Amino acid sequence: MKGVILAAGGGTRLAPLTNTRAKPAIPVANKPLIEHIIASLKGAGIEDIVIIVNTSGELEKLLEDGSQLGVKLKYVVQEEQLGTAHAISLVKEMVTEPFILVNGDNLVPRSVVNELIEKFNGTATITLLKAEDLSSLSTCELDGNKVLKIIEKPKPGEELSPYASIGTYAFSPEIFDYIDKVEKSPRGEYELPSAMDLMLRDGKEMTWVETEQFQHLSHPWDMLSETVVFLDVMEESREGTIEEGAILKGKVSIGKGTVIKSGAYIEGPVLIGENCTIGPNCFIRAYTTIGNNCRVGNAVEIKNSVIFDGTNIPHLSYIGDSVIGENVNFGAGTVLANFRLDKKNIKMEIKGELVDTERKKLGAIVGDNTKFGSNVVVNPGRKIGANCNIWPGTVVTKDLDDGEDYK
Repeated sequence: MKGVILAAGGGTRLAPLTNTRAKPAIPVANKPLIEHIIASLKGAGIEDIVIIVNTSGELEKLLEDGSQLGVKLKYVVQEEQLGTAHAISLVKEMVTEPFILVNGDNLVPRSVVNELIEKFNGTATITLLKAEDLSSLSTCELDGNKVLKIIEKPKPGEELSPYASIGTYAFSPEIFDYIDKVEKSPRGEYELPSAMDLMLRDGKEMTWVETEQFQHLSHPWDMLSETVVFLDVMEESREGTIEEGAILKGKVSIGKGTVIKSGAYIEGPVLIGENCTIGPNCFIRAYTTIGNNCRVGNAVEIKNSVIFDGTNIPHLSYIGDSVIGENVNFGAGTVLANFRLDKKNIKMEIKGELVDTERKKLGAIVGDNTKFGSNVVVNPGRKIGANCNIWPGTVVTKDLDDGEDYK
């Protein structure tokens, strides 16, 4: 079988992290999201993979021909974002055998791909997840192991079952015949569930497998949940230098060239990349990942956060439940607060709407290359764009766009 990855989407809900990179290039556990997907496909025996990309050229530059990952990659460009069915139609001439289709924002374990291949019925087999909220997913009517009907993004009362499609499928090339018949949806897109529904109406058999292992990167705070999943199963590796007087408890992985200085206290699971300087006298708490070439200095506390490459948190700062982009610099005494005094869930504005994150604790989402002056406080749930300058002594009470000079 071949693999096909849908990776052309813009990922606007993940801004500001996607303002400077493609969504599939976002690092999860210090590795681009799409590399995790490729690893799952390769682990299931799939080494010929087609990636549907946008016009930026970023993923082609990042992954090249795939040889460094042990796979063969080819690319197809979706020049205009016209929906999933349109994207898949672009690979029709390249995929003439059964294939596994994966959304480029799904962290799909190898075990799920293995089961999908094992139980593929020769025409269409899809992966379903039992979910409480189906409003942004596809609901399915089922009869035993067969799928009878699919509705995309059902309105309240239209749910066909508690099961939803999670964007991982096994198809025969016959799916292309039905994609060719799909009409534009009310959203102005050609959608894959419409092609699947046409297949069912034509009497084709579609089966399903269930999974409970599903991580979807849709909102910025999903980065924190996905980190937990990876660190819980991480194999510990300590390749750096640990000075006398540093204390590491639990699983703590350290990359080459990294130095953990005396007085550092690290509670795993924690993942630290290569060529970092950690300490002296800092506290790194569980479920934190720190990228390559980072510095965490004296009297810094980091809790349950994701730190991208090249970021400096040199001294006297607190980073809680936050996602920090590349090459961010924190002045002394910067605090990213993560808890409301009224103990309510933290809400974050996504594409103009205030969304309940369902989290009591959530700090900030900070874009690449932003600089903080000394003694800055950022209120919980704020988004700070890329290339911002936050002046000393300020309190950030609102979201900031890219490039803002905030005084």
